[in-house]
Amino acid sequence: MSGVNHPRLAVLALLSVAAAWGSTFFLTKDLLTRMDVADYLALRFLIASVALMLVHPPAIARLSRLDRGRAVALGITYGIAQLLQTEGLRHTSASVSGFVTGMYVVFTPLLGAVILRHKIGRWAWVAVILATTGLGVLSLRGLSLGHGELLTLASAGLYALHIIGLGAWSTSRNAFGLSSLQMIVITCVCAIGALPGGFSVPSTGGDWVSVIYMALVAGALALIVQTWAQAHLTPTRAAIAMTMEPVFASTFAVLFGSDSLTWRMLVGGALVVSAMYLVELAPRRKFEAEVQHLAQ
Repeated sequence: MSGVNHPRLAVLALLSVAAAWGSTFFLTKDLLTRMDVADYLALRFLIASVALMLVHPPAIARLSRLDRGRAVALGITYGIAQLLQTEGLRHTSASVSGFVTGMYVVFTPLLGAVILRHKIGRWAWVAVILATTGLGVLSLRGLSLGHGELLTLASAGLYALHIIGLGAWSTSRNAFGLSSLQMIVITCVCAIGALPGGFSVPSTGGDWVSVIYMALVAGALALIVQTWAQAHLTPTRAAIAMTMEPVFASTFAVLFGSDSLTWRMLVGGALVVSAMYLVELAPRRKFEAEVQHLAQ
């Protein structure tokens, strides 16, 4: 495909992923009033896993042993992040959850710098302060963060690790296999979480439609697109592209969900988004090589 600008196409692809993810917050918030967190996630990713296996059965078999190990590690990380984020969503609004989840864009360069022992520049610290302030405006109740925000913040850190790993290990050739095996591992992680209370399924047709949409569009397809796109982008640039997720989440939650637009959402969201873009715009050159692409 000569003449194709893969980085630009990858950014556009990640924006579509962000839109798909953003659309799930208010749907999930509603669904969790009738389903357990782990049950919902296990079912969602089981459907996604089956779909990927049916589309391209040999994909996992073609992975090297090293790639399989990496996919398992990525899947465990992502699965735990999903459990934390979704449980956190039960205790906070869809809009706040979307913005707090977006903190992974700040964690990505910071964790990349720590893991690779790179010096953190002053602009990165400015971004951290901005994001922390925005998080406080969005989420602080009195002098402490709420339970839901803390769980979601922990998930954001795990998502950052997933972005770093995916950026280092994904290639155009292994994208489908890596996505398929990750999805199976994510399903297993969520299924383990569902074991103590037993397993339940949606009770209405509308709930099934929501689960299937989130499994196929915001699950299977989104992970394939993300894995392919990150083969062409640095982790920080990928994270920046995906920061549109909280913007989409808030938009969908206000337009189609039960959330109301508040000054806290506007001010806090603006600060968090400013921090997200500052990470990319100010220290771009310093973080361009934050994670070497290790896949062979």
